[in-house]
Amino acid sequence: MTYALTPPATVAPARDAARFLRLVLRVDGASTAVMGVVLVAAAVPLGSATGMPVAFAVAFGIFQIGGAACLALIAGYPVIPPALARTVVAVNALCAVGCVVTAFAGFVPLNGFGVVFLLIGALIVTVYTALQYTGLRRMTAASPPR
Repeated sequence: MTYALTPPATVAPARDAARFLRLVLRVDGASTAVMGVVLVAAAVPLGSATGMPVAFAVAFGIFQIGGAACLALIAGYPVIPPALARTVVAVNALCAVGCVVTAFAGFVPLNGFGVVFLLIGALIVTVYTALQYTGLRRMTAASPPR
């Protein structure tokens, strides 16, 4: 009797349902970290150019560095909990609204360039929010119900 040696069936690795979301979280985290460092390191010249008080720029930069760390942590989870992804979407949406409100409310003495600076920031955050929401939808659609 002869036995044919057949290789064991190879199992393809499971596709990461959160792959797109993970990528967007990483890119958002990296760009947020860079902006946070710029706000802290260049608070004085940035303040002069935008009208933004130095203390506000530093506090905003520290907030962004902390947010970037959170994004990196979430992106690194083997399985991204949907609740955390929803939280990221919500916080980013609030940040976008916060930038617009800050640009026009007058409680930060911004000049024209400062208003444009915050509006561009709001636009960028809105794009990340939309991409993260799309990634969340893809991830939850691919996940089997529990």
